[in-house]
Amino acid sequence: MRIGRTRVLAGLDFTVAPGEVVGVTGPNGSGKSTLLRVLATLRRPAAGSLEILGRSWPHVSTPEVRRRIVLVGHDPGLHPDLTLAENLELVAALSGESSSSARCALADVGLAAAADRPAGACSEGMRRRSGLARALLCRPQLLLLDEPHASLDVASRPLVAGIADRVTARGGAVVVVTHDVEGANGHLDRVLTLQGGRLTAEARG
Repeated sequence: MRIGRTRVLAGLDFTVAPGEVVGVTGPNGSGKSTLLRVLATLRRPAAGSLEILGRSWPHVSTPEVRRRIVLVGHDPGLHPDLTLAENLELVAALSGESSSSARCALADVGLAAAADRPAGACSEGMRRRSGLARALLCRPQLLLLDEPHASLDVASRPLVAGIADRVTARGGAVVVVTHDVEGANGHLDRVLTLQGGRLTAEARG
């Protein structure tokens, strides 16, 4: 995988099984976030093969596959002038879910009282939790989490494991990029370590 002339990922070979939660760690610039974007079908690999949810490249990027994948990144993609509920109701409409399910998802991440607050007036931690609510709402088969514990207070951190449990209970899979392996280790089945875009270690969680 290259971005411009720079090789970002090289020689990666791994599988994530249904029901599995896999952690990805490594130093800054090791290719962790790029890997998530490849798995989300947002970046095309320059070489090799890629199979996601039973479909191989380039068919992985079809709407049918993409709607079964959720990437929760650093930016939850909220419109600042819409309330948290309105933002989630838009996602619900696009996902074929009821508008009431949006408020239920917000309640599940502790944001029921803030549902009618504009997203632009919410704290970073609240916006992070709204991203997790989106993951609940969309019920993905592949959930991709990029540093999901960042900006969450201590009381909110268990939400990440709880959402991962819901996905795997349905036979889905979860990939979590994290620098806090110790904090997440009890919920990870395996941990992959990237260095310079290459897989340098793999350990059981």
